[in-house]
Amino acid sequence: MLGMTSKSSEPLPFWRRKKLSEMTDREWESLCDGCGRCCLNKLIDEDTNETVFTNVGCRLLDDETCRCKDYRHRQAKVPDCVRLTWRNVRRLSWLPPTCGYRLVANGQDLPWWHPLVSGDPETVHKAGISVRGRVPASESDVPDDKLVDYVVSWPGKWPKGARGKKRR
Repeated sequence: MLGMTSKSSEPLPFWRRKKLSEMTDREWESLCDGCGRCCLNKLIDEDTNETVFTNVGCRLLDDETCRCKDYRHRQAKVPDCVRLTWRNVRRLSWLPPTCGYRLVANGQDLPWWHPLVSGDPETVHKAGISVRGRVPASESDVPDDKLVDYVVSWPGKWPKGARGKKRR
């Protein structure tokens, strides 16, 4: 039966039964786990053309909640803020590997710590996915020519224990 799990007659969650283009705005927005990784400043390595993360946050990033301080007006206030859409999500190579949008776009399921799975918006922080406590500066305080001093690798990696089933 299409859209049903094999173990019961419970319907599959929307992210497993709908295409990205079929999701409502509310469903689409709920794919964001609230980690804040995409709100870190990024640089392009001149030698490899690879995107590298810094631990410098966007000036609108609330480093405690890991959410945008003015989500509704973010693109007016931060002109290079990229609005994720079902059309562009597969092309954005800088999305972290843990990103719900990236995972679903690639046909993968959401992990145990994602708020849609856990039912708790704090699990993204407890699992070590979010930027909480890891953003020492805002882009407002760091000149562009100093960003290279803040390059870090962790935003592009899965934290230990964050893949698979929740460990008890």
